[in-house]
Amino acid sequence: MTRPVHIVLVYQSLLGIYGDRGNATVLMKRLQWRGFEPRLTVAEPGQPLPDDADIYLLGGGEDGAQTTAVRLLSQEGTLHRAAERGAVVFAVCAGYQILGTTFTIGEREEVMPGLGLLDITTRRGDVRAVGEILTRLRPLPGDVTPLSGDDALVTGFENHGGMTTLGPDASPLADVEIGIGNGDGSATEGAIQGSVVGTYPHGPILARNPGLADFLLETALRTRLDPLPVVPIPGLRRERVAAIRQGARG
Repeated sequence: MTRPVHIVLVYQSLLGIYGDRGNATVLMKRLQWRGFEPRLTVAEPGQPLPDDADIYLLGGGEDGAQTTAVRLLSQEGTLHRAAERGAVVFAVCAGYQILGTTFTIGEREEVMPGLGLLDITTRRGDVRAVGEILTRLRPLPGDVTPLSGDDALVTGFENHGGMTTLGPDASPLADVEIGIGNGDGSATEGAIQGSVVGTYPHGPILARNPGLADFLLETALRTRLDPLPVVPIPGLRRERVAAIRQGARG
């Protein structure tokens, strides 16, 4: 019998306004299909985050939610301990920004300290990124069989005003084919540093991109997983990629 796999949704009332909770659903289902026993904890502000989880998920939120989440998570310290022991911390959009060293809020671009789990800084960009995005995953650290060809393509919907710059300790998650991504002129999207991964697209992103979902699972479990031949998915992904490219040309 395989061991239970613990997934934590972090502060859904603050960082859960764009449907990113669906990332937890995808991970749990892909674990169940392989015979694992996933366990989900939804930890809200005022509740301690479990210290024994394998994967921690953060989603999107507004400025006020970001600052509250950073304050509480800094005081609590669980995500820092999780990253140190190699648990996966996966964050989307606002969650991605607060994992960095600093981010800005409001019209005056007030600089706020982040959690410091990713070597990134975020400030307001010149153009708000809104629309479908298509990127290609780079070879991911620790992934012995990197995704290639169409399997490495990532689709999603970005909706953010931030421009994120990576420092030397963080690596880009993907290269942008269509869309804005990090928006710092590097044509990259997202960041990865150890077992901490941040990205901008919603979708939820793991529902659209099962290869990325399995990478997170394999990183958390420290083992290679057998492929899941879910027949409709490749065709749906081809249709999505073709639609994004057609829309960009139009």
